[in-house]
Amino acid sequence: MKKTILSLWIDDRILVTGEIPRTNNFENGLPDHYSEKDGKMESDPLIKDDQAIILNIKDKGLVIVTGCGHAGIVNTLNYAKKLTDEDRIYAVMGGMHLTGGIFEQIIPKTVDELEKHKPKFIIPCHCSGLKVTNEIAKRMPTALIQNSVGTNYVF
Repeated sequence: MKKTILSLWIDDRILVTGEIPRTNNFENGLPDHYSEKDGKMESDPLIKDDQAIILNIKDKGLVIVTGCGHAGIVNTLNYAKKLTDEDRIYAVMGGMHLTGGIFEQIIPKTVDELEKHKPKFIIPCHCSGLKVTNEIAKRMPTALIQNSVGTNYVF
């Protein structure tokens, strides 16, 4: 049976993605994550309930807000473009889940792909990690915004 991936548009400007497909070969989830199913713990490395919010900003492009970004920031950006038929990424904000030894090896590839998307702003949050933030700062210094509690963003 073919699985349907659902998303929800709100007023043609705000989109909740629903499950984000894993389409690249380097964002493979969290190997030590488990979920309870029918009373048993089962391996769930893809954490399929991961979602993002997409705002379509007139004359600017997409603002993509992630939670913990378990699907991978590149998978999330690719899916946002596919859902909206919009190629411009104005801002990426949220968790990129790239902290810790498991994820450090994919930071270079992730930042390579982020550069290809050419976001005007990148705002890494909670679970992104210092190493990816530093790599973004080195390679895309004008795009990086260091987030802090209480900051308001007006797009």
